[in-house]
Amino acid sequence: MLIERLRSEAQSALDDLWTRKLIPFKLTVCKIDYLGFDEYILRFYDSRLRSVDVTWKTGDSFAERLRLVVLARMSRVEIQLAGMSSWEAA
Repeated sequence: MLIERLRSEAQSALDDLWTRKLIPFKLTVCKIDYLGFDEYILRFYDSRLRSVDVTWKTGDSFAERLRLVVLARMSRVEIQLAGMSSWEAA
């Protein structure tokens, strides 16, 4: 039941990021895998960002931790996409 609750929280957080235009594309949580020691992998239905690794401790906000992880990862994705665009233009 914890995984389903986390999935719901995660999807709400991702929807909020998309609505506020903080991420360049909508993400949908496909699956959450528990790796142990407070570590989870969230898998998405998107080839541009397949998954993120979230370290979360009970008592902390899972949604807030996910937001931070996704925003950090998106900044790297955008840099890679920008690099590809300049490479293709050359």
